[in-house]
Amino acid sequence: MAQKARISLSGTKPDRMEDICDQIREISERTGVEMKGPIPLPTKKLTVPCRKAPDGEGNETWERWEMRVHKRLIDIDADERALRQLMRIQVPDEVHIEIVLQS
Repeated sequence: MAQKARISLSGTKPDRMEDICDQIREISERTGVEMKGPIPLPTKKLTVPCRKAPDGEGNETWERWEMRVHKRLIDIDADERALRQLMRIQVPDEVHIEIVLQS
């Protein structure tokens, strides 16, 4: 059985993540390896409520700040040429990428 690589992407900007997914798709087509994905995982919503007033005076008005964390999974055959090209991808700061080899 061939070895597989699982690529997990997470980030706050979904358009940047889609650009990375497109680059990975191009690499798999160019090298001829099989690719499954990108599989979208549920989005985490982190909310922080905070008071608008700096002291206890006035109305109780709240601001709610939200950050969304998007995740994608990609399975690709672990071909040496494909993995070398994957390592050369320029990943922006907003996107976190992790590659794990599986047997």
